Amino acid sequence: MIYRIATLASATALAAAGAAHAEGELNIYNWGNYTSPEMIEKFEQEYDVDVSVTDYDSNDTALAKLKAGGHGFDIVVPSGNYVPIFIEEGVLMKSNPNEMENFGNVADRWVDVEFDPGREYTVPWQWGTVGVSVNTSVYDGDIDTAAVIFDPPEELQGKINVIPEMNDVMGSAIHYMGGEQCTTDREVLKKVRDKLVEAKPHWLSMAYGNIERLANEDIAATLNWNGASMRARLQNEDIAFGYPQTGYSIWMDNAAITADAQNVENAKLFLNFIMEPENAAMLSNFARYGNGIEGSEEYMDEVMADAPEINTPDELAEAGYISKNCPPEAQKIYSQIWTELTK
Repeated sequence: MIYRIATLASATALAAAGAAHAEGELNIYNWGNYTSPEMIEKFEQEYDVDVSVTDYDSNDTALAKLKAGGHGFDIVVPSGNYVPIFIEEGVLMKSNPNEMENFGNVADRWVDVEFDPGREYTVPWQWGTVGVSVNTSVYDGDIDTAAVIFDPPEELQGKINVIPEMNDVMGSAIHYMGGEQCTTDREVLKKVRDKLVEAKPHWLSMAYGNIERLANEDIAATLNWNGASMRARLQNEDIAFGYPQTGYSIWMDNAAITADAQNVENAKLFLNFIMEPENAAMLSNFARYGNGIEGSEEYMDEVMADAPEINTPDELAEAGYISKNCPPEAQKIYSQIWTELTK
């Protein structure tokens, strides 16, 4: 059994995060290809904790796994619009990260969020936008439109991927058809349903992993997250990211401790750890998203500073909307459309 010897000051700091020493293990359940190996290695070395990371491809997949129990995970990373659902389903622990030492590093914008008022359950992981990625050597038309996905030009037909995240797809489609987030307008939703059914035959796949497929030109377009699009562009300069003028969502993914975590103190240490600017920057440098931690910018790769996927054009800024958890009546209809679309 190995213990780290800490100074009185550092011991006090660690106590604020939940423990002065660490050992054992930590099991993280997170979106695939989204966790910085460098950051994990630093945490392991600093606290003598063995970390394992298991991937999922959607919030619904993660929620179902946690509700089933017996999963063995200590940390999960739900999107903000799903956090209230995770809390209501009883799968998150009220760990009060707002009392941790590094919570003061959280940017004001992300401190008192609607999906977790006062941050009693979660801390920022990364945030970004939902738009479209296009290979401009295949299609050189306007890409700041969801028509790329829902009314695809001939050049892209049969070469399109759509991420398998219901709320991102439905949100994009609803705004494209003239609706608003969380609408229950039956006329609008019928148009959305019909448009999705009409568009699907032109899609090649509905899959999570699209970075390499874009870079290798296995697909030519995808409804996508901005950081994933940037990672593809860094491998293939023909990849560009578009912000749909009809509306695109702005989301925040958040780390939380599971209600039945077996390694609670290590999990608390981890939440505090990722709120340290240098550690948050490791997440961004790997996955290419913003992170919500003040001071992390000075540790980020230079390529992040002026990346078009990270810096929204001024003329399209107002088209962005914060993704939120829709009421049950809206979610029920969306789930029905989604089920039909994915069957």
